[in-house]
Amino acid sequence: MTPPAAGPAAAPPTPEDLVRRHTVYSCVMGSRAFGLATEGSDTDRRGVFVAPTPLFWRFEKPPTHVEGPEEERFSWEVERFCHLALVANPNILECLHSPLVEHADATGRELLDLREAFLSRRAHLTFARYASGQRRKLEADVRQHGAPRWKHAMHLLRLLASCRDLLRTGELVIDVGADRERLLAVKRGEVPWREVERRMEALTAEADAAAPRTPLPPEPDRARVEDFLLRTRRASAR
Repeated sequence: MTPPAAGPAAAPPTPEDLVRRHTVYSCVMGSRAFGLATEGSDTDRRGVFVAPTPLFWRFEKPPTHVEGPEEERFSWEVERFCHLALVANPNILECLHSPLVEHADATGRELLDLREAFLSRRAHLTFARYASGQRRKLEADVRQHGAPRWKHAMHLLRLLASCRDLLRTGELVIDVGADRERLLAVKRGEVPWREVERRMEALTAEADAAAPRTPLPPEPDRARVEDFLLRTRRASAR
């Protein structure tokens, strides 16, 4: 007897449905997480979803990231998120250290428990490279318009201070704490650009001085992260 022909495979979920149904971790980022929110600040949400493993058996793979479904929400598929964290992407590391966690299931809590596994001396290079690119954009604004985008200048100072403190202590703390008012003065354009440049140069030099003595390990714990990812994929295949 000839076996019946297999029916068409069910349509894969939309990217938005992947976020709705399979998010394992979600947090608030941006000014609210940094302790820099003001009355008009947006609420930026970031998250991690786990695409069901059978979706990877198709020719068309699940997305590595998704914007939405709500405004101001951006999510990464767990493998892409882990890859970026292992290379010390500043935005990803800060997402893992947000003080404003909105959702974390068992997989999300395990991901949070891996925070220190992602931290390494690579952060010095990646944070510095990111900061250098942002500073060039600010300098271009000054040349073209006579002033930088002050909000971006504020966040660059915050990032540089975060990098310096990470290298000094081995811990990433993203809330600016007592620096809030000094940074908000920059955002309001109350600090001359030359003084902002001086602060950037000082923070960069302090990070460079901290790097040789940092308690951070030379490399992240890739094996520990890969073990988490493999177990997550197996669980999602059932």
